[in-house]
Amino acid sequence: MTVVDTGPFPEAATPAAVEQRRSSNPSSNSSSNSSSPPSFDGVRVEPLIGLQWSQAIEMWGAEDATTPAETRRAWLHRAPEAQVLALYRTIRAADPHAPAPWWLRAVAAGTLTSRAEGFAVEDRVAKLLSARPGWVFVPWATEGSSGYWEYVPSERKLTEPGMPTTLILTARHAGWIDVLRVHTGETPAPVAVAGLPDLRANLAHIESMGPV
Repeated sequence: MTVVDTGPFPEAATPAAVEQRRSSNPSSNSSSNSSSPPSFDGVRVEPLIGLQWSQAIEMWGAEDATTPAETRRAWLHRAPEAQVLALYRTIRAADPHAPAPWWLRAVAAGTLTSRAEGFAVEDRVAKLLSARPGWVFVPWATEGSSGYWEYVPSERKLTEPGMPTTLILTARHAGWIDVLRVHTGETPAPVAVAGLPDLRANLAHIESMGPV
């Protein structure tokens, strides 16, 4: 594994993002269930691209998911992949920082071949971590993310409340896995993992990581 300073996480595990996930109700806007734009007096009202994307990434009823597969309830998980990619490219042209799952960013960048390949990466990581004591899947991070994994026992290394060792999937490198070590205060640089074999070989080391 190599430590790379790639800046703040776009996908997930800052304390503010986790607090937002824990305190918010992801199903509060029930009106966005409608798949058709409203009509008034025969005039069709076209939704804004931002609203379309918000509806596309909404994961209804996934707040209790225990694996990434259980969160795949949004339009972007089920719609034809070409349509998903086209809409994402449209929203990204309007807003380069639009929320999106790691695999969609990678597919759009051409570094991942398909959505199914991204799902396979998530499922392999889930299979490994679910069988390992102490790892817990957190389904809600930031809007549009695929969730992340926390190694809860790592919090014992802290003398004050903070963030446990956290694993997320990322589009920043072809290993697709980043680890954020247990910490309080400022977010440390992520540790880049070179794919599932590297994760499996170094999992005990990752679990033993202390604060910076």
